[in-house]
Amino acid sequence: MMNKMVPALLAVMMGATAWLAGCSSQNTNTPIPTATVIGPIPSETSDNALGEKLDYKIIGIDAGAGSMVKTEEVMNLYGLDKWQLVEGSDAAMTAALIKAYEAKEPIIITGWTPHWMFKKMDLKYLADPKNGFGGAEQIHTIVRKGLKEDQPAAYQFLDKFWWEPADMESVMVQMMDGKDPEVAAAEWVKNNEAKVGKWVEGIKPVQKEKLTLAYVAWDSEIASTHVVEHVLEKKLGYEVDLSQVQTGPMWAGVAIGDIDGMVAAWLPSTDTSYLKKFGGQIEDLGPNLDGTKIGLVVPSYMNISSIEDLQ
Repeated sequence: MMNKMVPALLAVMMGATAWLAGCSSQNTNTPIPTATVIGPIPSETSDNALGEKLDYKIIGIDAGAGSMVKTEEVMNLYGLDKWQLVEGSDAAMTAALIKAYEAKEPIIITGWTPHWMFKKMDLKYLADPKNGFGGAEQIHTIVRKGLKEDQPAAYQFLDKFWWEPADMESVMVQMMDGKDPEVAAAEWVKNNEAKVGKWVEGIKPVQKEKLTLAYVAWDSEIASTHVVEHVLEKKLGYEVDLSQVQTGPMWAGVAIGDIDGMVAAWLPSTDTSYLKKFGGQIEDLGPNLDGTKIGLVVPSYMNISSIEDLQ
């Protein structure tokens, strides 16, 4: 197995882990976008004052991610012309959130569930009265065309793969508590043999055949992809190569056949532009998790409740 994790990502995750253990998050070496305000939010704050305190910045993740595209659409929908969506990564975003939360400073991020940050911090979604982000979504499994014929065992397993948000969150929390994703995935599989058994039931294992999966550097997708990798390797005999990429290249890689599959397609809203672009070149095996959500997220101590409050 070859895992192309970016060192800077690991450094920021280590900083987040230190904070979760009760230490300071200042030991991360990766520069992160942060709110410019120092001190807690006043109990009554005007919209302009909040914008000025935040330097009119919403902290996002990697450029090209479906949630970033959707957030830009929502900002246009609500006329948030003064606001800027800051590009970064899942790890940089959560590190910025941790730093602000620890100091009870204001911050607005692009957030989603399932995510470990809702387990570790008291957060809330800003209301979206215009329904710009859409309703609940699903995470789909996408594979290259021809996988069913080339790798029937992998295809059958990926088609059966289904778990609950609580399953994903339990793996993410272990990761944020300091466990390597491979270790967290292995422990989850060991503790959920009945569920895993249904995924692989009736599938004949192979002999060290190669398989390539792609994923994006979001904690949710790191968790799910490593669980899938572990099952493919330990239960079905595959040698799996994991490739960490951004959202666009992930879809494109499956479409052109360089990537065998991925379990990280947020539909029908977040990744809709990629589905429209590559839908004819890939095979959608359907959802592997139900009940996801994206939106703008803030700490619960902030005196703000709706996206309209940012206008």
